Amino acid sequence: MSTQDLGLPDIRIDTNSLYREEVFTDRRAGTLRRMVPVTVDGAPDATRPVLYMGQTQLMTPGGVLPLGFEIEAKDLAEAIGKFPDAVKQALEDAIEEAQQMRRESASRIVVPDAPGSIASKIKLP
Repeated sequence: MSTQDLGLPDIRIDTNSLYREEVFTDRRAGTLRRMVPVTVDGAPDATRPVLYMGQTQLMTPGGVLPLGFEIEAKDLAEAIGKFPDAVKQALEDAIEEAQQMRRESASRIVVPDAPGSIASKIKLP
């Protein structure tokens, strides 16, 4: 039975978008990933930029908040220097997204007697 028979998408690796991932960490504050573009044979691809990604976790009253973010940098030293500001920006973005979700949730109109609602199925004598 093929994946199409199961209704699953045909998943393939894009050979034009391959990266070699290198991980750097201080085992305390976070992790930096250097994403080096490569060709299908694994050789460095100088036509595409190297990417830097940061990751950290912050303790909040609600538990651990994982943060992942891209850092625009020309080399590892610059990415390390930009790491603290990138964490702050990622946290601000996460807070804004949570506030937006809260606003959207609060703006939903609840109609208790709408057809199909639980309230419409409850009948009082």
